[in-house]
Amino acid sequence: MRFGLFIPQGWRQDLTGIDASEHWGVMHGLAQHADDGDAWESVWVYDHFHAVPEPNGEATHEAWSLVSAFAASTRRVRLGQMCTCMAYRNPAYLAKVAATADIISGGRVEMGIGAGWYEHEWRAYGYGFPRAGARLAALEEGVEIFRQLWTTGTATLHGEHYQVDGAQLSPLPLQAGGPPLWVAGGGETKTLRIAAQRAAYTNFDGSPEGFAHKSAVLAKHCADLGRDFSEITRSANYNVVIGSTQAEVDDRLAWIHDHYRRTVPAKADGVLEEFRSGPLVGTPEQVVETLRGLEELGMTYPITYFAEAAYDRSGIELFEREVIPALR
Repeated sequence: MRFGLFIPQGWRQDLTGIDASEHWGVMHGLAQHADDGDAWESVWVYDHFHAVPEPNGEATHEAWSLVSAFAASTRRVRLGQMCTCMAYRNPAYLAKVAATADIISGGRVEMGIGAGWYEHEWRAYGYGFPRAGARLAALEEGVEIFRQLWTTGTATLHGEHYQVDGAQLSPLPLQAGGPPLWVAGGGETKTLRIAAQRAAYTNFDGSPEGFAHKSAVLAKHCADLGRDFSEITRSANYNVVIGSTQAEVDDRLAWIHDHYRRTVPAKADGVLEEFRSGPLVGTPEQVVETLRGLEELGMTYPITYFAEAAYDRSGIELFEREVIPALR
């Protein structure tokens, strides 16, 4: 099993109270921590502009700027976004951005991509908010533009949503064929079919029941398309709340509740319940047991999020000491 670590970038109220002049130091420090050891395969950021669980003006740093900064300031860990929204950047331009970051990093970029969902930021940034079918069709067209540019250095596509005519990309990414493609989302008719066609990795529902169901749908699409299902690594995202004892777990949950009450008081109870009910809540022994069960279902790459990471690394360090070695 391989492990990824989300770096706090503000989007989930996870830089609240830290002065903006210190944000890069916090983010880089955590990325450097992951890079210095051998526990983490990758570090990740989110591609969003407005904070959650409500757009309250809290810091939200831009994903691809961070990927490029981490590319220049780390040496080992792979660098991903979970996940880039296709509509936020023209796909030919985005292919160029990703190729440049891949070269800066020495070939360590992962390309997370999805159709997007956060209506408030779509409309606020002037992108409108097309129906789901149109967003998914644009995703499919954009992925084809990536493929052409990253493999041949040129792209032409006269689609319904994107039109490129002889777009050029030079130099090519260092990784042959471009950064590995992560198609994120569990839409069963379109998203998982696109994943079956193009993805090296998927990322969808991480609960045991949900993961098993989405995997079965993906397997059916692969069979229909003649794709080897085993070629696709299946991942999921997890909020981690870990402590050496149940009392420590409870203390960390209480901290999460208090933290969110400072900026989104009306949503704090809901956020707490989201964390409390997640699969990876408990002692190291309980978390290992849960992950072993998920591994039996084919989930071999958890991408982990620690709400307190910018303020307290003890949960991350406990996970590194007692969870990762048991599963890797």
